[in-house]
Amino acid sequence: MAHTVRDKQRLLARVRRIRGQVEAMERALEGEAECDKVMHLLAATRGAIAGLMAQIVEEHVQTHLVDTQAHPGALNEDAAEQLLEVVRTYLK
Repeated sequence: MAHTVRDKQRLLARVRRIRGQVEAMERALEGEAECDKVMHLLAATRGAIAGLMAQIVEEHVQTHLVDTQAHPGALNEDAAEQLLEVVRTYLK
């Protein structure tokens, strides 16, 4: 089972929160909010999307990078964690 299916409800909850943030940006722009408020909303939304991306990439690496059934011992957990640290840092 794919990790996006297994974690479907949790991922959908994150997407729904992001949708709320985007709607807040839309309301702020329609209401002619000050640019600092709009930038704050943009930064929060960008962070939420980056967090979602990091979660999906992390679970993809852990689930699909190496088929441990076909290649026992092939997964270098330290190397995978180092890669994930780089991805997390990049997505912040």
